[in-house]
Amino acid sequence: MYLFVRLSALCIALAFLNGCGRQDAPPLDQQLYVWQRQWTPAHEAALKDSRADFSTLRVLALQAFPQAGWSRARIDPALLKADGRPLIAVIRLDGQLKALNQDDVITQITQVISDWQAQGLTLAGVEIDHDAGNARLPAYREFLVHLRAALPASVALSITALPAWLDSSELPALLSTVDSSVLQVHAVSDPHRGLFDPDMARQWAKSWSRVTPKPFYLALPAYGVALLPSTSGAPIVESEVRIERGGERRELLADPQQLSQLGAQLRADAPPHLAGLIWFRLPLANDRRAWSLTTLRAVARGDALDSRLVLNLSAQQGLYDIGIRNEGNLDSAWPERLTLAVQGCEGADALAGYALQQTPDLLTFTRLRDGRIAAGEQRAIGWARCAKIDQGESHVHP
Repeated sequence: MYLFVRLSALCIALAFLNGCGRQDAPPLDQQLYVWQRQWTPAHEAALKDSRADFSTLRVLALQAFPQAGWSRARIDPALLKADGRPLIAVIRLDGQLKALNQDDVITQITQVISDWQAQGLTLAGVEIDHDAGNARLPAYREFLVHLRAALPASVALSITALPAWLDSSELPALLSTVDSSVLQVHAVSDPHRGLFDPDMARQWAKSWSRVTPKPFYLALPAYGVALLPSTSGAPIVESEVRIERGGERRELLADPQQLSQLGAQLRADAPPHLAGLIWFRLPLANDRRAWSLTTLRAVARGDALDSRLVLNLSAQQGLYDIGIRNEGNLDSAWPERLTLAVQGCEGADALAGYALQQTPDLLTFTRLRDGRIAAGEQRAIGWARCAKIDQGESHVHP
């Protein structure tokens, strides 16, 4: 008993220095997918503003589709070279491909590596993104063995992996062929059930850690999609590029609060071998279905999230431009309603997305459809020509 008390006291004393139980795990690495097929001038600012918070760029380089064949992403090598972060080329091999022609695929991949190197880019790794069904995992493993032999020794090999592979006895052998794996935990279930389930993501991560002795990452969503109806019953998924099709769109968006909570849980109790998180995708300024970079950085850092919508008025000779500004770090839905206390208004109107109701002393702008205002951004709501708008008595109703 005396020995137990002494050991307990010693443990409490040492806790202030080193901790008596499990040591604090190192912070989880934060990386980014750059998934745009056609790079634009907006990439320059997005790369610059993401540099402080995300260590590595995983860049879509090459895709293979049934019938359509091979397609290269049109990257900006000068921007990537100036950026200087470790660079991983991602090769997307569509899961609907009937088979992988090993020689052709390896030739295409090694040519991309050679071309990128000729443009002054140094590759840290190659990631293969192939949604193979469980029955095809043995053939996929054989392909990876041949690919590994064809890659330079300095280029690490990783794969994007699916939770469904946990049901296959072939998984350990498959993972033995690569240096690391990226477990995708978004957009892996029936779209009607949503993009992401944080509880399932944690469960899959724990199960994955028991299968692989090598580092693995979680691929997490920072984007949204729309589901469009189809005659077959299975929804059509619209992502970055608009699909010219009628019918009501059901918008799905990954919830930053959910992902922030998951990040905190993983930092506090990371499964063995979990090396970091990879966010899909680098948001550009005009990316209407991605979180803003401000929100993505806040979630990755573990910052408290807050959207603060404030009324934004600018006046010139009695003409007021009326808008809202998001002064928080969390993207927000458009406010449901704005009420403005006014005097002596000669005219007013709402802009697209809102309707106006007017009385002699009150303007009420009511939302007609859904929309988002990014953290740090502002949006025009309407205008009014009035003798006075009392901002202190005007309100934004979320």
